[in-house]
Amino acid sequence: DIGTYFKVLLDNTRKGKKALGDKAKGVGAGRGPGVGRVNGHHQENGMENMTLFEVVKAGKSATQAVVDDWIEAYKHDRDVALLDLINFFIQCSGCRGAVSGEMFRNMQNSEIIRKMTEEFDEDSGDYPLTLSGPQWKKFRISFSDFIAVLVRQCQYSIIYDEYMMDTIISLLTGLSDSQVRAFRHTSTLAAMKLMTALVNVALNLSINMDNTQRQYEAERNKAVAKRANDRLELLLQKRKELQENQDEIENMMNAIFKGVFVHRYRDAIAEIRAICIEEIGVWMKLYSDAFLNDSYLKYVGWTMHDKQGEVRLKCLTALQGLFYSRELGARLELFTSRFKDRIVSMTLDKEYDVAVQAIKLLTLVLQSSDEVLTAEDCESVYHLVYSAHRPIAVSAGEFLFKKLFSHQGPEEEGLPRRGRQSLNGSLIKTTVFFFLESELHEHGAYLVDSLWDCGSDLLKDWETMISLLLDEPMPGEEALTDRQETALVEIMLCAIRQACECHPPVGRATGKRVLTAKEKKTQLDDRTRITEMFAVALPLLLAKYCVDIDKVTNLLQIPKYFDLDIYTTGRLEKHLDALLRQIWEVQDKHTDTEVLEACSTTYHSLCNEEFTIFNRVDIARSQLLDELVDKFDRLLEDFLQEGEEPDEDDAYQVLSTLKKISAFHNAHDLSKWDLFTSNYRLLNTGLQNGDMPEQIVIHAMQCTHYIILWHLAKVSDGTSLKGDMVTLRKQMRAFCLMCQRYLNSINTAVKEQAFTILCDLLLIFSHQIMSSGREQLEPLVYTPDSSLQAELLNFILDQVFIDQDDDSSTDGQQDDEASKIEALHKRRNLLAAYCKLIVYNVVEMNTGADIFKQYMRYYNDYGDIIKDTMSKTRQIDKVQCAKTLVLSLQMLFNDMLSELGFNVDRSSSAFCGIKELARRFSLTFGLDQMKTREAIAMLHKDGIEFAFKEPSPQGEGGPPLNVAFLDILSEFSSKLIRQDKRTVHMYLERFMTFQMALQREDCWLPLISYRNSLQVGGDDDTMSIISGISSRGSTVRSKKSKPAAASKRKLTDAVWMNREQNVQTPVMMHSPHLTSTVLRDPKKMRPEDSYAHVKKVQSLNKYLCVLLSRRGSGLMEDDEEPIVEDVMMSSEDRLEDINEGMDFDTMDIDLPASKNRRERTELKPDYFDPSSIMDDSVRIQLS
Repeated sequence: DIGTYFKVLLDNTRKGKKALGDKAKGVGAGRGPGVGRVNGHHQENGMENMTLFEVVKAGKSATQAVVDDWIEAYKHDRDVALLDLINFFIQCSGCRGAVSGEMFRNMQNSEIIRKMTEEFDEDSGDYPLTLSGPQWKKFRISFSDFIAVLVRQCQYSIIYDEYMMDTIISLLTGLSDSQVRAFRHTSTLAAMKLMTALVNVALNLSINMDNTQRQYEAERNKAVAKRANDRLELLLQKRKELQENQDEIENMMNAIFKGVFVHRYRDAIAEIRAICIEEIGVWMKLYSDAFLNDSYLKYVGWTMHDKQGEVRLKCLTALQGLFYSRELGARLELFTSRFKDRIVSMTLDKEYDVAVQAIKLLTLVLQSSDEVLTAEDCESVYHLVYSAHRPIAVSAGEFLFKKLFSHQGPEEEGLPRRGRQSLNGSLIKTTVFFFLESELHEHGAYLVDSLWDCGSDLLKDWETMISLLLDEPMPGEEALTDRQETALVEIMLCAIRQACECHPPVGRATGKRVLTAKEKKTQLDDRTRITEMFAVALPLLLAKYCVDIDKVTNLLQIPKYFDLDIYTTGRLEKHLDALLRQIWEVQDKHTDTEVLEACSTTYHSLCNEEFTIFNRVDIARSQLLDELVDKFDRLLEDFLQEGEEPDEDDAYQVLSTLKKISAFHNAHDLSKWDLFTSNYRLLNTGLQNGDMPEQIVIHAMQCTHYIILWHLAKVSDGTSLKGDMVTLRKQMRAFCLMCQRYLNSINTAVKEQAFTILCDLLLIFSHQIMSSGREQLEPLVYTPDSSLQAELLNFILDQVFIDQDDDSSTDGQQDDEASKIEALHKRRNLLAAYCKLIVYNVVEMNTGADIFKQYMRYYNDYGDIIKDTMSKTRQIDKVQCAKTLVLSLQMLFNDMLSELGFNVDRSSSAFCGIKELARRFSLTFGLDQMKTREAIAMLHKDGIEFAFKEPSPQGEGGPPLNVAFLDILSEFSSKLIRQDKRTVHMYLERFMTFQMALQREDCWLPLISYRNSLQVGGDDDTMSIISGISSRGSTVRSKKSKPAAASKRKLTDAVWMNREQNVQTPVMMHSPHLTSTVLRDPKKMRPEDSYAHVKKVQSLNKYLCVLLSRRGSGLMEDDEEPIVEDVMMSSEDRLEDINEGMDFDTMDIDLPASKNRRERTELKPDYFDPSSIMDDSVRIQLS
């Protein structure tokens, strides 16, 4: 353990505080006769001092002092000091060994490394650079700082002595080539940091050489009389020394680069490759004259294709450091032209962090030169502003802003700041043009969010936007088209929403973020400015675009972001009246549902009792609704009383008024107008006559639905009158019956509306309405009868589980891909509505069998919905869910028999499809057999009963009609634990006759296969054994127990029996007396004695009485210890499917409390206990 290796540090900190310089002196300085070295620790007068490694680990505050002391020690005895440094690198690698003085003097580096490798602790793969925790993260920084400080302090003398640096570089080069990852990683980091420090030294030398050269030139250019020859000679000598030092440093850097970098930048470990790329980026930025050339840049370019995102990320950040400087960026033209395509492609990297940095790099490239990136390159970045990942979208938005909005020409400098003729006016137009050109995307909110961080000032210029929409264009100015105005209104609305809500749009949120005080103040200021501006402008905008559906729908959403107090404090009541008049005009002219709902929502936003404008708005709303209801009643009387068929104009008037009432009833309580009677009368007439227009029926049902929900809301909060609950109960039940009758309508849209509303009402008025202390609502509970459940199920089967080409709802537009997607979305909603009824126990769970059986056939369309329904039902009742699954398989099996006849071909596609579905169902039970134990047992029980339910169509002696179902049932055998397999086997034998056990024809193979899948082997002497006529081909496992791990690794391939095998199975007779487990000779055993025997042992109680849970609970104790379990899968070929449909978290909810161990003996015998299903003549003696 490395922790014990470093415990000296803690011991020393407890001894009291010392000056850091005093601690460091023990590292190398002041050694006397008593100074020695044991196991890498300094010994001074018998007292331990901190090693270099411990000092560095303690923190960088001691780095300067320890380096100074090490230099003093090096001057005193360079071998001892270097030995300290060598052991420092060895210890930083996590090696327990230490290099002794004798090894240092007499052994080569390769021999020392080999010796250290032998002493390395390989028990753990961790070493200081990979250990987690803040201390070790700080250690990496301190380790790098130590090397940098060491070179900086030695740069004027010691590094040129041709000993210290040669020794260190040689050691690090050898370690970097080691097979031990810890050595290789640590030494590579050290070598790269050493190289960086040498680059700094070389840079200083270069600067000094330039200064010396200038001084020399200046002195030499002086007149002869004023020239100082001594100074010239001194400068020449200094320049010569600097040149020699420069050559020496370059030799060192070349040795490190060629000895370490060239090999390690392509190391197998991504972290090592990342270190190399990160440091070469530093070198090129620090000393561009030497390193910023193609000889070094090529390594970064090549590594951009690395498989690991971490390494690709380092490449991009290294290049960003170069492109930040325009001077350096200009020298990267050749590199950019060579690797530009790769950088552009990395904007679509699978690692989001890499994609973000690639976009930022392209932004820097764009700043350095406009000509590098082509239009195609830019367009590949533009579309990323619609990305669901916000950091990518924001980076792409910054790129877009720099490209399109950051270039101002001289003609734009004198433009006004605001208004139609301002610079922002042209930029807003550019934004609109871009939004419209990106035809694949219609998400204005995403575009606004992407540009918000860099262009919020532009997007908040609502004054200019309003001017562009209301003001007439100037002479010579091109006016916005209708499509451009629609886009501008949408962008304006999205900018208002972003300013007021201060969070990204749906689908791009990264979690709830708490606003800072500054952000809250900005939010309030923006909301105030929006209200003041649009309170005046919105009525004008609505008046101008009153007949335009898209514009009006967006404009009517603006008032919900108003600060309504400003209408009073700012004396803007006349503008409020103008707004209310315009809303009335809009609803009067439109019948489009979106516009009407927008009007309703606007009234709801303005009708807030907390503000003084409430009375004014409430009066306007009441007047509007009075007019609508009176008009509807008048039109309805004329519409229903005419003896002849109503004309289209009357129907249109009724429909338009009804649509308006429905839209307003969605957000407003219209209970004081008795609308239920009118709508019910309308629906009843349509049902009787059968000629009611479908849209009138649909909106009448929707309006009645709202009436009942508002009535329920009043009853629930206690504000209703005494008889309201009785009235609500009658209205709700009458309406449900009406919708049930409409399920048989010939019109598909009407049936879908009736079905959807029925599902909602059944869910709302189910038994869960009494939850949360609302027991007084019990009279409202409505449970569907069997006929209604059947009609709902039939609707799903007829309208949802159909092929795309059979879908009549697309009205002949099957070729239109968008209409197909819309139709599929509608069918998914219908299926989800019905599945909720199953999940919430509104309809019987077994009705889900008709849904579950479609899992494979419609997997692409509804697989996620069906799978989630199975998961939820299993949480409610594991046993009932298992019975429903096996029922769905039985239904498919019966359908197959009806289609193909009695002779089942097990190789047919129909049978293989059922078997595959069973396999998928089996996988959904997960790996925890104990949680699903009871459910799996019941599944087998029902399956066995179904297999033997119908007699043989061939007469006596033939296989039962459904015997092939056992082959399907065998897919669940691997989910039985060992003792349950024996119990299920006994239950199976109860249905078998003596003749059945002797059969070996192909038609009996399902029975043979299923029986063998229940065999648990001979490792337990309590199993039923094979009788005397068993074939020699049968295998019985050794009675010696195998280790549990080995048992789980071995897959039970022997469970399945192929057609070619002729394996004899046990012969069964009725009611045998269990006496012995002795294997009898087949030749000596009589047929009447050929039955299974059970030995009397104490352990029999363990597996026969283990199913202790009552059927009502459907649970097994979580702490029950199973005997060695069988493997989960039937064959090795299925391992790749282990994740298919695997619900590891669906069996975690145990509704009733489990019984503890003390209560187990008090439980009743299990419903699946062998003693309860075997004949009375079978006696199992428990001792």
